[in-house]
Amino acid sequence: MNLDAIDLRILDELQRDGALSNVELARRVHLSPSPCLARVKALQANGIITGYVALADPARLGLGLNVFISISLTRQSKEALADFERRIALHDEVMECYLMTGDSDYLIRVAVADIAALERFILEQLTPIPGIEKIRSSFALKQVRYKTALPLPSSAA
Repeated sequence: MNLDAIDLRILDELQRDGALSNVELARRVHLSPSPCLARVKALQANGIITGYVALADPARLGLGLNVFISISLTRQSKEALADFERRIALHDEVMECYLMTGDSDYLIRVAVADIAALERFILEQLTPIPGIEKIRSSFALKQVRYKTALPLPSSAA
């Protein structure tokens, strides 16, 4: 799907506020509601818009500790990687998981309430996963920037 300037404006607006009504979205991108809705449906059908979520404040939910954990595996075979990825995806505390280059195989970000919750997660959930060789944790002292909106080409402005 080739995105034109209107599609990019629609994406920009929906990334800022996914709860916009179609009427309000259409007003903001200078379309009538029917063509606006058709474009949104096309963006969804083509997999450009993959879903909508409500973003919650972790601190207000008692999840004040944001921890980045580097994980090295004993083996890096296709099967070992797939097994780790399947197992790590089962844990709600894991907010993000990336296969990495460099010193560790994976980098995960977990959201937990406190140090005790982190200790439980590491000892009871992470270390029992077969094939983990090394675990290194780094605590986020302060979140300087967090965003969910992807950068769009400049014609979206």
